Amino acid sequence: MEFKNVLSRKPVSEIVASQDSPDRRLSKVLGPFSIAAMGIGAIIGAGIFVLTGTAAALYAGPAIVLSFMLAAVACGLVGLCYAELSAFLPVSGSSYTYTYATLGELAAWVIGWDLILEYAMGGATVAVGWSGYFNSLLGLAGIGLEPRLVAATGQAVTLADGTTAAAVANLPAAAIVVLITVLLVLGTRESARLNNVMVAVKLTVVLAFVVLGAFYVRSANWHPFIPPNTGEFGSFGPSGILRGASIVFFAYIGFDAVSNCAQEARRPQRDMPIGILGSLAASTVLYIAVAAVLTGLVPYAELNVPDPVAKGVRVIGHEWFSLFIELGALIGLTTVILVLLYGQSRIFAAMANDGLLPPLSIRRSGLPT
Repeated sequence: MEFKNVLSRKPVSEIVASQDSPDRRLSKVLGPFSIAAMGIGAIIGAGIFVLTGTAAALYAGPAIVLSFMLAAVACGLVGLCYAELSAFLPVSGSSYTYTYATLGELAAWVIGWDLILEYAMGGATVAVGWSGYFNSLLGLAGIGLEPRLVAATGQAVTLADGTTAAAVANLPAAAIVVLITVLLVLGTRESARLNNVMVAVKLTVVLAFVVLGAFYVRSANWHPFIPPNTGEFGSFGPSGILRGASIVFFAYIGFDAVSNCAQEARRPQRDMPIGILGSLAASTVLYIAVAAVLTGLVPYAELNVPDPVAKGVRVIGHEWFSLFIELGALIGLTTVILVLLYGQSRIFAAMANDGLLPPLSIRRSGLPT
């Protein structure tokens, strides 16, 4: 980046034309269904399988459903912007590209690195949740990993004999990130197909939990619906709903990554709005349904655990369904990691093509990775 160019903007015509250049061309293999599946795959994951319990237990109680509604309104407004911009500029790069066209190179460089950090931190956080469900699943089979292998390096953990030791590394979290990275290197078409299958399985699991759990809901667990404030802002009461909304907003991260699909969409002006807004709408309905059922199954104060949905299933008493949920959670969190890392790879490619990152890439099947 040269100092004289920090405020220079890239013309829209040049951005649009760049998608057809031989060194930047991507195969148009994604339709509205695959794009919506990418969005649902990214959105439905940590929000249902991890954050719902934490936000309900610590901040909003059963009113966590209202927190999801508030977060959905905010995300819907942002989603409209992304839908419009991705249809107008059907290229990869998401907010980085939009910023380059409007605010200039320096702002685009900052936004690009913001996105890289967002996807990296988001992927890492979800990978930790994935690790928790993976170890829980192994525990059902009687072969759970020891605590030192499923926690952050140096974190104090309690061993089976009651002693305390420092964790070595969260090996399952690192392993799933490596595996997803390898999958993305194989190409977009292959990644999208696998994502479609995993999303279908995930939605089946979520709907099964809602339908089955509804028969075991105890309405007493919803009272009080809005727990009284403890005297601290954000700790239950109306302020707790707002704080809960700020927490579960993280659960909607993913629809912005879908805008990176624009250059690979068959008909971006039609497919991108359908994919972005459709995935947001479907995810919101499922979030609210799961939150309502979960807080009806388990007293909200007991939901601050790594696997709250699995805890809800154990309350129902069907052990076989607990295994079903654990598998669904693993698949669900896997799709989140996949889409976040997919978006990150597209930001890397876009910035490298513009000279704001080293232009080193590995090409396979004509796709930059």
